[in-house]
Amino acid sequence: MRALRALLMRDIRLAVRVGGGALMGVLFFLIVVAVVPFALGPDLRLLSRIGPAILWLAALLATLLGLDRLFAMDHEDGSLDLILMGQAPLELAVAVKGVAHWVTTGLPLVVAAPVFGLFLNLDAQAFAAVALTLLAGTPALTFIGLIGAALMATRPAPRWRSRNIAPYCFIAPFFVLFAVFGLVLTAILYYVVRGLLM
Repeated sequence: MRALRALLMRDIRLAVRVGGGALMGVLFFLIVVAVVPFALGPDLRLLSRIGPAILWLAALLATLLGLDRLFAMDHEDGSLDLILMGQAPLELAVAVKGVAHWVTTGLPLVVAAPVFGLFLNLDAQAFAAVALTLLAGTPALTFIGLIGAALMATRPAPRWRSRNIAPYCFIAPFFVLFAVFGLVLTAILYYVVRGLLM
């Protein structure tokens, strides 16, 4: 357990220090949420109607930002070999890396979603519904993204240090499935919360 806790703290420190983790994801989330109202125009009813979908799409894209580095940096510096040879089960080590990614990327998005919902004219019930569904959905997006990250780490990097996006094409249908699931669940929760408050 000590090794897993050390791996969790190491990955959190690396995500915050090297990749900007939470800050980069939240800034990307803010950019998407701020640009969409300019593209759609000043119709506040339209923004409030499609606001949860915009927040889910922004969260999905922001989750993808740090996934390519999740196993690639460990593969390049040899620490992935140490994790493989360690005594902790590989499944738990991968789960810990997923939790670290979610804590540095997904959790800040969940916290920021109600604040950014103000840009989209969401009411209090929609804030609650979106926050709850993102709290349940962003870990699923992270753990599905682990599959693509593992596939990316095993591919040799070309000379220009860019990695192929093909493994993410394999997981894209699952991301879309969870986005649709999250939007349906948001709509259901919205009407449940609205019914309880009335």
